Amino acid sequence: MNINLAVLIDGDNIPSAYVKEMMEEIAKYGNPTIKRIYGDWTKPNLSKWKNMLLENAITPIQQYAYTTGKNATDSAMIIDAMDILYSEKVNGFCLVSSDSDFTRLATRLREAGMQVYGIGEKKTPEPFIVACDKFIYIEILKTRADNSDEEPTQSDTPARDSFDKITPRIIKFITSTINDLADDDGWAFLGDVGSLLQKKQPNFDSRNFGFQKLTPLIKSIKQFEIEQRETSKGRAKLIYVKVKEKRSSQK
Repeated sequence: MNINLAVLIDGDNIPSAYVKEMMEEIAKYGNPTIKRIYGDWTKPNLSKWKNMLLENAITPIQQYAYTTGKNATDSAMIIDAMDILYSEKVNGFCLVSSDSDFTRLATRLREAGMQVYGIGEKKTPEPFIVACDKFIYIEILKTRADNSDEEPTQSDTPARDSFDKITPRIIKFITSTINDLADDDGWAFLGDVGSLLQKKQPNFDSRNFGFQKLTPLIKSIKQFEIEQRETSKGRAKLIYVKVKEKRSSQK
């Protein structure tokens, strides 16, 4: 089901350079029926947004900074979010900000049964990230935009040093998730593994490590084993994953 989304952007806190890629990303999760961006448009630092707004049909909301040191933009965005929630016109929200001030808003929207997607920079504080159902880093979208004119490669290995490293902590996290779902023979359906990884850690994304999908990420880790199984109809193939058994060393 293609859900209706309200996209609310903190213009004071998000760079404008990759708004096109950001809107394309949001479209994967639902239909952005409400698109608003908040900020003090009298300030010169927001001028870069103006052409982007017309091209992407985003409505600018003017919010003057009434008091020095206080962020009036956050308050306006939160009030609008609650108004939209009670209007019952959408099924979910996309909050675009790297500001932890929206943590309580994300929590409240989820309590009301809304799907909440977050988009922000890697500097985003952990409380806001975990308050969302899914959190996407803008850096991923930047990399995609930078590579848009390059020829696609067949390699599944990361092409840039800017990606996160697959650390022992990440391997342990994936291992425990596979074990949570594994059958008696140790196999788990990869689709279920991906869903549980997301629930446990909303900012988990294979693209953070340079892989477009979860399957090549899992294949790149030697501790895991992949198996493809045909369905009863024989058309589609289901992918299962297993943690390889450690071989005991013999003297």
